Amino acid sequence: MEEVPITENESIPPSIHRDALLSGITYSHYSPLPPLLTQDPTTPCVLGIDEAGRGPVLGPMVYGVFYIPASLEATLLSQTHHFDDSKVLTGAVRSQLMATLCRAETDLHSQCGWATTVISARDISSGMLKTGIAYNLNAQAMDTTIELIKGVLDRGVNVREVYIDTIGPPAVYQAKLLRIFPTLSITVAKKADSLYPCVSAASVAAKVTRDVALEVCYSELSDGGAAESSSSKGWGSGYPSDAKCSGWLRANMDPVFGWGNECRFSWGTAKSMLEPDTGAVVDVSWWNGVEDGGLEGLFGRAKVESEYLGIGMDSLGGPGSWYGQAVGKNEM
Repeated sequence: MEEVPITENESIPPSIHRDALLSGITYSHYSPLPPLLTQDPTTPCVLGIDEAGRGPVLGPMVYGVFYIPASLEATLLSQTHHFDDSKVLTGAVRSQLMATLCRAETDLHSQCGWATTVISARDISSGMLKTGIAYNLNAQAMDTTIELIKGVLDRGVNVREVYIDTIGPPAVYQAKLLRIFPTLSITVAKKADSLYPCVSAASVAAKVTRDVALEVCYSELSDGGAAESSSSKGWGSGYPSDAKCSGWLRANMDPVFGWGNECRFSWGTAKSMLEPDTGAVVDVSWWNGVEDGGLEGLFGRAKVESEYLGIGMDSLGGPGSWYGQAVGKNEM
């Protein structure tokens, strides 16, 4: 099939919501229903799910879903457009496939649909660092998968079969999804992105969205500087093992706040850099209202300290001085 050059507008897919991305907000994007399915909503479809960016310390994790009439999966995806696991396709090929998918009047656009959820680095970290029961990455991935399937079904797509690249033991994952979606045929498998064309297509949507998200984030952080600095290659792949990535983290770490919404603070690489003994950060102690006895504990401790030192609480600059100095009757 003849390739059509990607235009400047097509280089950024519609799954990039710039404001939400830069604000560290998790969001989802659903493509319009393809004309083929709006004309006949009863058409049986298969749906594939895959993710991109599970391991990096920088940038979001992106989940992608792709649905297509079951009768067209092999011919349109494998034979015509040669979809494959996104990791074995070049960046140029992935971008071309995504542009074709988003371009009106193409066979992919008119017969297929897709969606992504961009899980921000901030939300990944806040879940994993949650006090009490942590919201781990597997749980976040499972919930995202469930919501994406529900989102496609809610749009009236007649999904019959679902294929998913596993995030853990396939049998456990599959059993849980079957309890939630008992009317669907669900297959969870290792290397599903190379076995099922619809999962391959989902992996391309997820990977392209993540790659462009990194570009947008890096461009914002570099203030749209020179060509070299505006490319996300300046911080490498985003994986902890990448020397460019770890070097960027060290060079751009604020001694108080660390980094911005682009970083997963829950990753070991980030945690170790923020340790006080590195000498690169400011050690901050946070008052915990529960563990420290609430307000009574806070004011009580200040009172004990003031009595021990033989000075008034106000001179400590602590809670006693938060609301100003006491005023006598004669001064009213």
